[in-house]
Amino acid sequence: MFKKLFYIKTALVMSIIGALSSCNKYLDVVPDNVATIESAFTMRVGAERYLFTCYYWLPGHADIGWNPGFVAGGEMWSLFPNYENTQALNIAAGNQNAMSPYIDSWSSAFAGIRDCNVFLEHIYMVQDITEFERKQWIAEVKFLKAYLHFWLIRMYSPIPLMRESTPINAGVEEVKKPREPFDVCIDYVVELIDEAIPDLPLTIRDEVSDLGRITKPVAASMKAYMLVTAASPLFNGNSLFADLKAADNTPLFNQTEDKGKWERASQACKEAIDICHEGGIKLYQFSLGTGQNVSLSDTTKIQMSIRGSVTERWNMETIWADPNSVLDQSTLYTVWDPFVNPNALQGRYGPTLQLAELFYSKNGVPINEDKTFDYSDRYALEMATPEQKNNIKPFYTTSKLHFNRENRFYATMGFDGGAWYGQGRNDDDNLWYLEGKAGQAAGFQRREAYSPTGYWAKKLIAYRTVMGQSSLTQDWYPWPVMRLADLYLLYAEASNEAEGPNPEAFNYINLVRKRAGLKTVEESWSVFSRQSTKYQSQDGLRSIIQRERMIELALEGQRFWDLRRWMKAHEVLAGPPEGWHVLGDSPETYYRTQTVYNTRSFRLREYLWPIRDAVLLENRNLVQNPGW
Repeated sequence: MFKKLFYIKTALVMSIIGALSSCNKYLDVVPDNVATIESAFTMRVGAERYLFTCYYWLPGHADIGWNPGFVAGGEMWSLFPNYENTQALNIAAGNQNAMSPYIDSWSSAFAGIRDCNVFLEHIYMVQDITEFERKQWIAEVKFLKAYLHFWLIRMYSPIPLMRESTPINAGVEEVKKPREPFDVCIDYVVELIDEAIPDLPLTIRDEVSDLGRITKPVAASMKAYMLVTAASPLFNGNSLFADLKAADNTPLFNQTEDKGKWERASQACKEAIDICHEGGIKLYQFSLGTGQNVSLSDTTKIQMSIRGSVTERWNMETIWADPNSVLDQSTLYTVWDPFVNPNALQGRYGPTLQLAELFYSKNGVPINEDKTFDYSDRYALEMATPEQKNNIKPFYTTSKLHFNRENRFYATMGFDGGAWYGQGRNDDDNLWYLEGKAGQAAGFQRREAYSPTGYWAKKLIAYRTVMGQSSLTQDWYPWPVMRLADLYLLYAEASNEAEGPNPEAFNYINLVRKRAGLKTVEESWSVFSRQSTKYQSQDGLRSIIQRERMIELALEGQRFWDLRRWMKAHEVLAGPPEGWHVLGDSPETYYRTQTVYNTRSFRLREYLWPIRDAVLLENRNLVQNPGW
């Protein structure tokens, strides 16, 4: 039986399982027909429902069409624009605009912040509540208020800060608040989190009722992420924003790079790691559990540890999972069994060829650096041997690109000829093998449901999700907003930026690599890379850490935001998405690279979201972002 989430009505638990839509909200909200705000805070039950309303405003982290992290960062593409025309895809296609911005969070996030302020200003009125509980609720809402502010800061950069509710009798000009400098914005959200942390629990006390609520590890880890973001090139001394000033001519960005921001971020990351460890959070390791008479290879265990770190509900690596965001796996799914009705298939998103090439070789270095990898001939054909059965179907012909890769490649990417553990087969000796050419079970059979790239997002599909003859039974999971491997790599990055290569940076990146079955950075580059000393310089280690993040967190919605804060989006996202010729029905016709969509761009102005023109007309104290 699934555990009941703290803010979900019992009657709605089955709605989550059935609907499985991250864009729906399953929260109690403020009661209807209350005469005043004060009456909602006369009793504990009303205040608790208002608390749940503050959680309601969290963004749809797992919504592929709404969260740009999934498809606007070069990781996935869809049957765009004929069958899947979403806001996120329009951003990826370079169609962003100021008249009606795509994924415009301005109004909704400020509405959520307003409700947080109302809660904080009235919670003291409630009588039938303990002071311990009151403090915890206040701490939770302070975090939510900080997170909603940060969500806007990351998109629009300097914003008006809503420190308190605007009085009902406020004048017109009091309501029209200006944008405040970026550093002031970051300091404010960090201050809110610092105020919240002491009164938050270290762990969830009641897993039946409280899963999903904010804890010390959540707050400390998100504070660390915020400070890493603030220290990154996009926001730290970026001359691109030199002319961005408030209406009163106050500069909104400091034009001098501040290395001290990396030191502050590094310290916050280490403090967050210590709090997570104290709370029992550790890197996930897959296990079928007791009573399972199945022998699994080390290869399968490693790959399932990587998949399970995302899809296993409330697993040991999860720092913060948002149960209000549930991924609809049907948009990514495929079939393996040729006897399944192909009309039941809904999958229409596929990872790109660029992502497939990002993963390391089996030696833990980029395939274009590996001395032993035939990079120039990577698109040629090769037949798999029986010894490779855990990764590729024996005697099946596929691209050489799919051979001799690291475990995270096989855990993340489904491909033609690739092995697929789970989905009703949990034995290494009885695996599914995906066959993705036109006419095959997973390949093109009808125009509105197939992978446009020839790859499938295996990592995001829970291994207990199963397709029957005509329907899909999804094993739902709350979306992991932050997991420990993410925090480890943030610390490695911040530590390297603050001090250059050092033992702490290597330690935490190597912990992530060890779980993936790889040798240390030092050993892998020294032995196998054509750039054997790359890791010894700050620039070289920076490149390694950034690639490690893109590999470890692939398909989790982080790459888009990372590329932006690193100021690399305009370089990496400049070309069109590519994949295989998915209408081919033989190895020779299928394994030809093709452009999936002709136009994809990322212009310099897209580093910041445009503020909607109508908002600027309403508030003349606001200024538009550069280029819009």
